[in-house]
Amino acid sequence: MDKNAISLRKTLSMNIKKRRELLGISQERLAEYAEISSNMVKDIEGCRTWVSDKTLIKLADALKTDIYRLFVPAELYEKEIYKNTRDDLVQILQKIKKDIDSDFEQALKMWGMKI
Repeated sequence: MDKNAISLRKTLSMNIKKRRELLGISQERLAEYAEISSNMVKDIEGCRTWVSDKTLIKLADALKTDIYRLFVPAELYEKEIYKNTRDDLVQILQKIKKDIDSDFEQALKMWGMKI
């Protein structure tokens, strides 16, 4: 098997397992939700088998995620999540600072004080 195919299979199996564990469900429960056999889930997570498009759709639905996310290498996905989280946090903190500054200025005006 070609090196890229092996890498893709490992990425898929690792992402399915991580997502399943994040949701706190067993392989058997995932199989039930996806309407596939538990042996199939074990073989996919163990990199022993590939999945059909229909099985991939069922797994993504059962894992409550988009199909493409199952193929994103962890190091890229984690960097993307970190960047998005950081950007969101910066925006939230800027809004809080603006609100606090505004409230502080209003309080000073109320007491007849100037900055």
